[in-house]
Amino acid sequence: MSVINVDLKNKISGVLFVALFSICATFISKFSFFKNLGISPLIIGIILGMIYANTLRDVFPEKWESGIIFSTKRILRIAIIFYGFRLTMQNIIAVGIPGILTSITMVTFTFIIGYLAGTKLLKLDYETSILTASGSSICGAAAVLATEGVLESEPYKSAIAVATVVLFGTIAMFLYPYLYRAGFVHISPVGEGIYIGGSVHEVAHVVAASNAIGGITAIDAVIVKMIRVMLIAPFLIILGLWLKSKGKSNGNNSKKVTIPWFAVIFIGVACFNSFHLLPEILVAQINKVDTFALTMAMTALGMETNIEKFKGVGLKPIYLALIMFIWLIVGGFFVTKFWMRF
Repeated sequence: MSVINVDLKNKISGVLFVALFSICATFISKFSFFKNLGISPLIIGIILGMIYANTLRDVFPEKWESGIIFSTKRILRIAIIFYGFRLTMQNIIAVGIPGILTSITMVTFTFIIGYLAGTKLLKLDYETSILTASGSSICGAAAVLATEGVLESEPYKSAIAVATVVLFGTIAMFLYPYLYRAGFVHISPVGEGIYIGGSVHEVAHVVAASNAIGGITAIDAVIVKMIRVMLIAPFLIILGLWLKSKGKSNGNNSKKVTIPWFAVIFIGVACFNSFHLLPEILVAQINKVDTFALTMAMTALGMETNIEKFKGVGLKPIYLALIMFIWLIVGGFFVTKFWMRF
């Protein structure tokens, strides 16, 4: 058997190994406990992966590593592309100017605040700061994954960023409906939908928080959230250009600009989906497969995450995420109120 065939066999074995863990994560996520908390299979996948990395890593063949790496890179990028089938241009039009401008404002300012607070105030490395800021500003774990695809940083940094999303996204899921029902948030049901969609971390968290209020709030919240998701593409392109200008792009200081191709195709898929050329049942199946692919990428990241690497970071990422969480709650309210005037 040739060396190429052996390498391919090992890579396939590694991918199948990741898929097995991802199947377990998907199964576990269906339990009511996790459903009620809005915890997606992506989150469970990275936890299972980390358990493996720090307990059973030496038991399984090291040759499967290439398949695990393939899952963190190639499968990740493909999954982000097909994430575009969750979006349409009609979604953007539906929430009007306030929803669009709230999304853009919150993504921009949350990321800037997160990056500056991380690198300047807390003295975190720029990769951890960017990953944590992207998770809070755009769409949680999926944004962290997409950003990791541009940074190509060490997997444990993505795991840290995802952990902050899980923590504060879950808190937000319960806090936002409470504040609204208790009368602390004086805003219309439409405005509350824009507020939740524009400032809560994960899509699952937005769905849970907005459905606790119901009506038009639930509809608008998801649409605004999906606009934030769509902003992944321009965000990644701008991030790639900025990193290249700073000589921080994958250790490569050349003047050649690398555009994240998967982000560009992601927009193309969303535009294609806007024409509704595919049957809804097929799109639903594509989204299911895509969720599984994202779970595989997240699981593989967990498998590459050694807990020893967390020791040097400490609680700083939590402090950073807390700073952004406070901004999302307070700043998000006033940003929403401002744009609702138009």
